[in-house]
Amino acid sequence: MARRQHRRGAIKLPPVEYRDEDGNAILLRCVLSPATRASYARIATGVRLAPGASREDAWHRAFEFLFERLAVSWSISGAPDITAQRELLARLRVASSDERRWLRERLREHCVEHFPDLAAP
Repeated sequence: MARRQHRRGAIKLPPVEYRDEDGNAILLRCVLSPATRASYARIATGVRLAPGASREDAWHRAFEFLFERLAVSWSISGAPDITAQRELLARLRVASSDERRWLRERLREHCVEHFPDLAAP
């Protein structure tokens, strides 16, 4: 019950859309819970990685985690919008290097604006 009341009192902000020149768009949330921020900090520092994992593994996992928590929808070249979390993550995993670079840039831009305390990968 306390958790439900907490959610009702949570700040609600509309998501922000970022578009590229080809008409692709990503819609990102503007709110992260304190628990999500703490999880992100642990992942970004590599605390949650398996033994033997590299800093690059931590960096990739941090990017994926942030994308997973912030992405609301992704429109790619006129195809139907991807809105299901599982599908968003699956599409990210097969994204081209150019798509991933564009997404990283948008996440960084978004974090500077909405989460200045987070260091986006």
